[in-house]
Amino acid sequence: MLTHVAAAVGVLGLLTVVPGPDMAVVTRRALSAGPADALRTVGGIATGLLVWGALTMAGLAAVLAASPSAYLTVKLLGAGYLVFLGAQALWQNRPAAPAIATRPGSTGARGSTGARPTGSPWRTGLVSNVLNPKIAVFYTGLLPTLAPPRLPPTLAMTLLVLLHAALTLAWLGSYVFLLSKGERTLEKPRIRRALGRTTGVVLIGFGLAVATASV
Repeated sequence: MLTHVAAAVGVLGLLTVVPGPDMAVVTRRALSAGPADALRTVGGIATGLLVWGALTMAGLAAVLAASPSAYLTVKLLGAGYLVFLGAQALWQNRPAAPAIATRPGSTGARGSTGARPTGSPWRTGLVSNVLNPKIAVFYTGLLPTLAPPRLPPTLAMTLLVLLHAALTLAWLGSYVFLLSKGERTLEKPRIRRALGRTTGVVLIGFGLAVATASV
């Protein structure tokens, strides 16, 4: 069984570290609101994985993955949300955007330029993940093939979902830590605006990719 678990961790780890919408959403939050908000966003993303895991074990994710109309609806909602976040990042980092001073003595990549994003960072991570129908396909298609055969199916899927959430927390949490280490560079308004605009473009690109992707 340990061999199957190790293999599952390897596959889930590779899928976790591949840059995607989650990393772009976390980057946007880190640049505009600081590492604390970014970590809350990571928590929302991990919670979204747990939601998908529960839906998978309840059979709802399989229905979504098998229903073209339901899949299309969630796909377009998810794509629209990513495009919205990207457009918001571009607007907040426009040349005429007002500057926001950091609090005295504060550290971290808190926005010195551009507007602080509105809304709960945890909810932002949760919504961006729950509206990603690719996870439904992944959890109903690939994930069962990674399940240790000696465990009951429900227990095996629960283990894999928890592993996936833990790996996501570890990877994106480490990424936020690395971003915070570059706080002095990120405090420069010109660099922050450039990174903010780049993140906005990347989010819009991911949104368009999700909207045009096939199952």
